Amino acid sequence: MDSTNVSELVLDLPPMLRFYKDGRVERLMGTEIVPPSFDPKTNVESKDIIYSPEHNLSVRLYLPKNTQQNQKLPLVVYIHGGGFVIETAFSPTYHNFVNTLASEANIIAVSVDYRRAPEHYVPAAYDDSWTALKWIASHFNGEGPEDWLNRHADFERVFFSGDSAGANIAHRMAIKHGHEEKLEMLNVKGMILCHPYFWGSEIVTGETDDLSKRAMIGGLWQMVCPNSSGVDDPWINPGQDSNLGRLGCARVQVFVSDMDLLRGRGWYYAQKVRESGWSGDLEVIDFKGEDHVFHLFKPTCEKAVAMFKRIGSFINLDG
Repeated sequence: MDSTNVSELVLDLPPMLRFYKDGRVERLMGTEIVPPSFDPKTNVESKDIIYSPEHNLSVRLYLPKNTQQNQKLPLVVYIHGGGFVIETAFSPTYHNFVNTLASEANIIAVSVDYRRAPEHYVPAAYDDSWTALKWIASHFNGEGPEDWLNRHADFERVFFSGDSAGANIAHRMAIKHGHEEKLEMLNVKGMILCHPYFWGSEIVTGETDDLSKRAMIGGLWQMVCPNSSGVDDPWINPGQDSNLGRLGCARVQVFVSDMDLLRGRGWYYAQKVRESGWSGDLEVIDFKGEDHVFHLFKPTCEKAVAMFKRIGSFINLDG
């Protein structure tokens, strides 16, 4: 890197990305994409479908190959992470993850791609994900544009899920569904948040007091949402949201890991949801000795396998 770039660097988040003063972003990972395919390891087939012609955005659908004709499966809407900046629904990391999830939980999955910052600041990612949900809901009567959803999606068993920034987005979708613009066609049974990217100005229990680390995490939010009021904006700090008790689902599962800088905030989120008046069931699963989104990078390790099983049990709790 030359001296000019060094002087222009305003946020360095290795190994993810670098932001520069002139608005440029250097994506250091999450740029590779793979096509949809049949995956023989999981026996899951996938395909891409455009849901937003206006922005040329697609979802990737996943269906276990052994699904019988017109068999209904729980529907999981998955939203990828990456700090609102890196990764896509089509990266090898997420393609492999959702293949495994679809196989382990025996679900039909819709993995949502969305516009990323800084080219498109938040709330673009929220807006796109909501557009995808409305497109999905258009299939509830079996007359939507995509046959897999018409034939196999059980709209009485819908789940929102995501990791890191994607978990943040999934939470926003549950709030919007429960409070602002309910999608009557979808019965959202639950939400699965993996290492959610939430933050705030006050240090909560179990959270780092290292000012440089706090500035790094909060600085990312300021970069992706420059018009925000800051890290106590309800979009990044749900504890400040007066509508938190109106989550549009009956069950929530939150995963945290003890080496993750966001761990304390995940526990705090659970606490605030429980205190909000929301009447559903919430569980937090805390993995020891693991870091942020470890399951994406070590999907076959013992704890990642256990995580998949816990998610599958959560989804299929009601049969």
